[in-house]
Amino acid sequence: QVQLVESGGGLVQAGESLRLSCAASGISFSFNHMYWYRQAPGKQREWVATITSNGGTNSLSSVKGRFTISRDNGKNTVYLQMNSLKPEDTAVYHCNVNVGLRVFWGQGTQVTVSS
Repeated sequence: QVQLVESGGGLVQAGESLRLSCAASGISFSFNHMYWYRQAPGKQREWVATITSNGGTNSLSSVKGRFTISRDNGKNTVYLQMNSLKPEDTAVYHCNVNVGLRVFWGQGTQVTVSS
């Protein structure tokens, strides 16, 4: 079965960095686009970044220049490098993959940025 396991969250101060990881299993990882989303308290889940199977990337305008998505197909892992973190980046971060018509989510990892 498909499993996504995020890690790397934590409590940091504004301006600091974190790197999130999402280890995938049960899929042909290298053939899939991978996504990061986040959900802040009281808000809807929002898309953060995408990396295609070919390595193309795109990200939310508010994180451009600060967040970088990457992937290691040998480790079946997608990363989100987050620099210059701001309090408004506080959220639970989830990775996501779509396989056919099915959507899979990880359990999420909490990122808290204090001012």
